[in-house]
Amino acid sequence: MLKYPKKTEKKKRRKHRLSILHPDDGTCYLCWKLNHDCHIRNNLETHHVFGGPNRRISEEYGFKAKLCPEHHRTGPEAVHRNIKNMRLLQKEAQRAYERTHTRRQFMELIGRNGNGQQVIMNCGNGIKHGTRGL
Repeated sequence: MLKYPKKTEKKKRRKHRLSILHPDDGTCYLCWKLNHDCHIRNNLETHHVFGGPNRRISEEYGFKAKLCPEHHRTGPEAVHRNIKNMRLLQKEAQRAYERTHTRRQFMELIGRNGNGQQVIMNCGNGIKHGTRGL
């Protein structure tokens, strides 16, 4: 008998939603959006539109896009190298979310909007603090 037995309960897995930006049809979202290229690719990578502390939220709400390696990591238009394309994806995700929700709900969820506006939070002591901007 173990001194500290392991729990037999399984961890509750989070549900991974499909992207709200683009169907999972084998095309790169930015190839389609920027170049009107609808070729099927077999090496697509998933990009979480809001990374860092919001990565879990991106996964849960479908703020993600399938991208080819050139648009994800390696090329000059890659979202991890090109702020303009990163902001484009963030604005597109915000627009898609706001089709069924309000802007206020989006800002409460993410903490900022795709236009770089910060959420101003009142901490109850009369001092207002802004979250980090984009």
